[in-house]
Amino acid sequence: MNKIAIFCGSSNGSSIAYKEGAIKLGEELVRRGITLVYGGASVGIMGTVADTVLQAGGQVIGVIPKLLEEREISHKNLTKLITVESMHERKSKMMELADAFIALPGGPGTLEEFFEVFTWSQIGLHQKPCGILNANNYFDLLISFFDHMNEQQFLQDQYHQMLLVDQEPAGLLEKFANYVPPRVKTYTK
Repeated sequence: MNKIAIFCGSSNGSSIAYKEGAIKLGEELVRRGITLVYGGASVGIMGTVADTVLQAGGQVIGVIPKLLEEREISHKNLTKLITVESMHERKSKMMELADAFIALPGGPGTLEEFFEVFTWSQIGLHQKPCGILNANNYFDLLISFFDHMNEQQFLQDQYHQMLLVDQEPAGLLEKFANYVPPRVKTYTK
């Protein structure tokens, strides 16, 4: 695993634990020699994880759409900044570059990005691990909702098990290392 894409907020959130989780993840990525791929901003948790990786001597690739380049204040010190035309191109480029995906705390944009790559895995567009770093139990309700989808038979067991969750970066990355993708979803009887 050489590159991991992180989806996260362009704000810091209400708890210092979210920023601390981003710092711990950034440090763990550098310790393992993994390049960070992320949304290219210099603010919020996005900026924190990028700054952490850069300060520790790691590599960071940012992918930012033109419409957000000024609004999210694109990071000027990255290893590489890729500017794209649209949000869809951003996600597509991040999926192409990354070997795995992690959601850190964030808002609807973070969830939308994570759900898209999770769905892409489910339908076989990639076989890369998708995980949640559950800093300060931020994602507890979402994890419960995944359980609910499974219980209500809208998410099969094999796809429910695709959701890798841990409160610690090292634990999550170990789960990534042991990940075996499920077979591709079909609708045949």
